[in-house]
Amino acid sequence: MKIRNFRSTDSDEIADLFHRSVQAIDDAIYTPAQKQAWAPPTDYAKWRERLQLSQPFVAVSNDQIVGFIELRETGYIDCLYVHPDHQHQGIATALLIHLCRVARQQGLKRLSVDASKVALPFFEHHGFEIVEAQELIRDGQRLQNYCMRSSRQSLIKLAD
Repeated sequence: MKIRNFRSTDSDEIADLFHRSVQAIDDAIYTPAQKQAWAPPTDYAKWRERLQLSQPFVAVSNDQIVGFIELRETGYIDCLYVHPDHQHQGIATALLIHLCRVARQQGLKRLSVDASKVALPFFEHHGFEIVEAQELIRDGQRLQNYCMRSSRQSLIKLAD
């Protein structure tokens, strides 16, 4: 697996990966209706526009995109998704470490993320702390997530 910068030709594959990742979440964690609100049918034009702006980092294995992560200039991690067939293989960790190195080069002192219930343990494991539980309404569905921040020490540790 290698991590590289986004290419415009990646857009549709990333959009599909996002949709599949959300839909693969256990129904006991987020209901089918919640997952549908979170990841409705894919609007490829909207995704192409979004990804051109966000310029994510992309994990690739055997010429297939297996994960991606987005970093905003404020230090906000907007997306971290791994293809359902490639989870629990260290891809999310590799993407986060790569992002931390870039963040450090950019002079960022902290990172933040709104982590889903699924992502919460991952970010806690990597030194992020819960600031507050949040509830948002999307397409009439209540979705819970957690506003989290890294400590300066966790950012340094991950970037080293």
